[in-house]
Amino acid sequence: MNSVRVVLVRTEVAANLGSVARIMCNFGLHDLVLVSPVADPLSEPARQLATHHAFHLLQQARLVADLETALADCVSAAATSARTGGLFRRQTVGPPEQIAQLFPPGRVALVFGPEPSGLTNDEILRCPHLIHIPTNETCPALNLAQSVAICLYELQRVRLERERCPASPVASLDEQHRMFAKLEESLRQVRYLRGVRGEALMHALRHLLSRAQPSPMEVRLLLGLARQLRWVAERTRFEEE
Repeated sequence: MNSVRVVLVRTEVAANLGSVARIMCNFGLHDLVLVSPVADPLSEPARQLATHHAFHLLQQARLVADLETALADCVSAAATSARTGGLFRRQTVGPPEQIAQLFPPGRVALVFGPEPSGLTNDEILRCPHLIHIPTNETCPALNLAQSVAICLYELQRVRLERERCPASPVASLDEQHRMFAKLEESLRQVRYLRGVRGEALMHALRHLLSRAQPSPMEVRLLLGLARQLRWVAERTRFEEE
């Protein structure tokens, strides 16, 4: 579990920070990243809930300004949300035990949003997967620390099952993000992405390729494809529709 990162975005309740640190300690995790926290991770409520076993995780937690920075060196990530559906929440969505099976070897992140509102659509879009914990319709929202505990338990269970089955390396999310940007630019130049459907098509393409868990070599292959598409676009005259 040393390769699992917990990312908390704009957490508002200090006690939740402490509880999450304690849960991470229970599962042997050490990598905690806080994105623009509202609550003070070193405050007394956080210290009390972390207890002396896990307060060091709050002391050494990395504070960053945005989710992109928090995920830059990860090979995959899963956002969490009580809400599903809509254009931005249609990626690989499932309960934690299902999404845990899709994580490749390497550093992966579990991303949890702020208590009042959860993650934004833009933040959801940064993650190839979406975890939805099935709950009762009349009370769907779990406490932040409870969500973290459920997800880490399922992830550890899957990791133990796959311990003896190493797989190929996967390109980092930062590498994939740069590749998607170049690919989108090229596809727009050759008029594949156009009009009102362009955004939806690119969204679908991103998640198609993300599910394939491309290796660094495959990312370089797609970057080569993007360069060739740009070369064709520069030498081709497209008729306006």
